[in-house]
Amino acid sequence: MPFTDAALFSNVPPMAVVWPFLLAAGSYLLLRWVIWGPGSGSAATASQHALWVGVMGWLASSLQPAGNAGILHVNPDSQPLISNSAIVPALAWPVLGCLAVHAIGQLSYPGPRLPRRQADLEVRRVRDFLPRPLAWTVLAVFAGTALQIGWMATLPGYDPVPYSSRPDPVHTYVTYGGDGRVPGIELASYLGPALLVLAVGTWLVLVLITRRRRLEALDTGENNLLRTIAMNRLLRTVATIASGLAAIAGNHAARPDPSLVAGGWINAAGAVNLAILLAMWRWAPPRLPAVQADRSGLKPREPAAASHPAARLSMSLGAALGLAAFVPVLVAMVIPAAVTGHPALVVAMAAAPVLLVTAAGELLIQRNYGTPQAPREWPRQPVSPALLTTGIAALTVLAAAVVVTASVQPELGILPTWAPTLWACAAVALLAVVPLAAAKGRKGIPTAVPGLDAALRAITVHRVVRTLAACFTVQAGVLMLSAGRDIRRGLDLEPASWAWAWDADPFTGVLLCTAGIVIAVIPVRSFARTPASGRNPAREPAT
Repeated sequence: MPFTDAALFSNVPPMAVVWPFLLAAGSYLLLRWVIWGPGSGSAATASQHALWVGVMGWLASSLQPAGNAGILHVNPDSQPLISNSAIVPALAWPVLGCLAVHAIGQLSYPGPRLPRRQADLEVRRVRDFLPRPLAWTVLAVFAGTALQIGWMATLPGYDPVPYSSRPDPVHTYVTYGGDGRVPGIELASYLGPALLVLAVGTWLVLVLITRRRRLEALDTGENNLLRTIAMNRLLRTVATIASGLAAIAGNHAARPDPSLVAGGWINAAGAVNLAILLAMWRWAPPRLPAVQADRSGLKPREPAAASHPAARLSMSLGAALGLAAFVPVLVAMVIPAAVTGHPALVVAMAAAPVLLVTAAGELLIQRNYGTPQAPREWPRQPVSPALLTTGIAALTVLAAAVVVTASVQPELGILPTWAPTLWACAAVALLAVVPLAAAKGRKGIPTAVPGLDAALRAITVHRVVRTLAACFTVQAGVLMLSAGRDIRRGLDLEPASWAWAWDADPFTGVLLCTAGIVIAVIPVRSFARTPASGRNPAREPAT
C-alpha cells in the first residue's frame, strides 16, 4: 500500500491532534474574556490581559519533562528519553506553547469599534519598544546556551554500567557504574533546532507585538508602553526556556564515565538556569500610568449596565470558563489513566466543568444580588438565531457521525466504539439542565437599568447552548478520528466500493474539532457595546 496522508494520520493518536487545538482555543477564550470584559480595552483590562499572557506563558514554558534527555538509565525499568517520539514533544510543547500563548495574546485584543478609526502615522519598529537592558541580557543567555550546546556536541557517549566494585591497590575497593549518555551530537541535534526555533519565533512574536493594532481607549504613549510590557514578559519567559535548554545540555555534559568511577557530578548550567529564573522573576515590567492612578479600572463613562456588580460578576465568569475547560489537563497530571480511555470522555470532562461554572455563576448572582421583591425577567429571545442554528447543525453532524460509524463497524467486524460518544454527549446534555434551571429559577435583581436581569439570564443560556454546540461538534470530530483509523485498517483487508470516502476521514475529523473550538469562543454581546435600554424583555411576576 503506498504511503498516503491518510496513512500518516492513522499513526497519530487522535488526542495528539486535538490537544493543541483545544489548548489554543482555551487560551484564546480566556484571554479574550479578560480583555473584552467590563471596561473593555481600558488601561486596567489591558494590564490584566498582559499579566494573564505572562502567567500562561510561564506555565507553558516548563522543560522539566526533558530534563534527562539523552541519559541512558542503568535501571532497566526506567525509560530513557532518547527517541524522536519522546524528545520532540518534550521540547516542542514548552517552546511552541510559550510562543503560541504570546502570539494568541496579541491576536485576542479587540478590534476598532469607533465609527472613525484612529491610526498612528509613525513607522513602528521592534527596537522602538524593546527594553534594551533586558534584550541584551536575553541575547547573552541565547549565546551562552548556543556555546553550551556546541561544546556538548563534541562529547562522547557512555553505555550505562551496573553498580559494582573492583580491587584497587590504594583504596582496596573502588565503586563504579551508573547512568550513561548518548553521544553529544545526537542530543545537540534536538537542542540546537529547539534553540533556533525559539530565537526565530521570539523575533516573529516581537514583530507581531510591534504591528499589533492599537487599543482605542489608550493614547499613543500608553499603547507604546503596552507593547513594551508585552515584550518584557515575552523576553523574560524565552530567557528561562533558553537557559533551560542549556541546563539539559549541562546535565548531559556533567555525567562521568560510569565504567571508570561512580562519582558525583554537578550541573553548573543547572545552577545558572536557577539564577536566571530568579532574575527574570524579579525583572518586573513597567506599569501603565492610568492603572497606577486608578486601581479600580472603571472609568466614569463606562455604561451603567457594565458597572453593575451582578453584570461584572457575570462577565468575569468568562475567565473561569476558560480555566474550567482545562480540567482534563489537571486530571491528566494527577490521574493519567483517567484520560487514556475513549477520547469522548475527555471531551465530556472539558465541557462538564464549563456547565458547572455557568450554574455556579447564577447561584452566586442570586445569593449576592437576588431579592424576592424584584420581578424576574426572561428575555424574549434567549438564544440568537445564528447560535441556535449552529447548535442544531452540531447535533445533526454528531448524529450523522454516530449513525455512519455504527453502520460501518459491524460490516468490517470491528468492535463498536460509538457508544461512549453517545453516552458522554447524553451526560453533558443532562448536565446542561442545571445552569438552565438555575437561570430560569433565579430571583430577580433590583436595578435601575432596564432589562439587566433578562440580559444576565440570556448570557447564561447563550453559554449553555454554545457549550453544547461546541461539545457535539468536537465529539463528532473525535469519533471520526478514533473510529476512522480502525475502519481504514479494516478496509485494507476487505476493500469496499465506498472505501474512498474514508480517505478524507482524518481531515474531516480535524476540521470538525477545529469548528467546535471556534464555536466555543463565540462571544457574548457585552454591555459596553449595546445599551441596556435597547433590551425589552418579557417579564414574569415574582413568585
